[in-house]
Amino acid sequence: MSDIARVATPRDLPDWLLARGRPWVTNDDITGLLNVSAEEASRVAGRWHAKGHAFSPARGLQMLIPAEYRSWGALPANQFIDPMMKHLNHAYYVAYLSAAEVHGAAHQRPQVFQVATDARVRARQFGRVRVEFFSSVGVASRPTVSVNTPTGTMIVSSPETTVLDLLAHPRRGAGTSNVATIIGELLETQKIDANRLAELSEQYPASVANRTGWLVEFMANAVSVDVDLSPLLGRVDRRIAPSPLFPSEPRRGRVDPTWNVCVNGEVEPDQ
Repeated sequence: MSDIARVATPRDLPDWLLARGRPWVTNDDITGLLNVSAEEASRVAGRWHAKGHAFSPARGLQMLIPAEYRSWGALPANQFIDPMMKHLNHAYYVAYLSAAEVHGAAHQRPQVFQVATDARVRARQFGRVRVEFFSSVGVASRPTVSVNTPTGTMIVSSPETTVLDLLAHPRRGAGTSNVATIIGELLETQKIDANRLAELSEQYPASVANRTGWLVEFMANAVSVDVDLSPLLGRVDRRIAPSPLFPSEPRRGRVDPTWNVCVNGEVEPDQ
């Protein structure tokens, strides 16, 4: 029998582990810690779930829920996304509006926690917490930052990656005008590096680079921030048709020749 099995019963093992700074266990861990069979470990985890002491974001992984979150039925997503994705062995980063929030550039908390990954992972709901996954082949190669969380760390898209991802998929950022608001806040806090933005834009379609240049320049003027966008200008491809500023809208409107963008709508960032 393990030393832990002598001092912690299956019922109180979650709190015993949490008190020692261990916020998750696998079913294999339970088998070893309690010196029980794999079948009994699964039953133990099931009883934890029934009492609201744990939940399973991935098969065979148990996240332990401290008392303050048991009414949620889960932990906040930032506290379990890293162990979950490591358990699944998938590259990932926190993305889109969720990344913008981490970087201090979201006016309101996203309704879902958004994650980009190199695999196909279905959306998941745990109590009041919903996580949405977006498959992308470039996840492993894009710049990220490691951010501390109460349970360890998580991987978040860099500010430059966040901007380009949002302009590649504006609907995932609540539309182009909301993306403009995010860009303005990142500019005001000096979190966007134009050289890194230009270099990274080579991993995205030319239309995304064009929209990015136009919108960053627009918001730099709006928030009175000086930014040298000459590196990004070198990425403008004028051999292609002008890129629509609002991709889902008809291509009607003036063309900005500098960025080769069709300004087919009015950008209305939040003040």
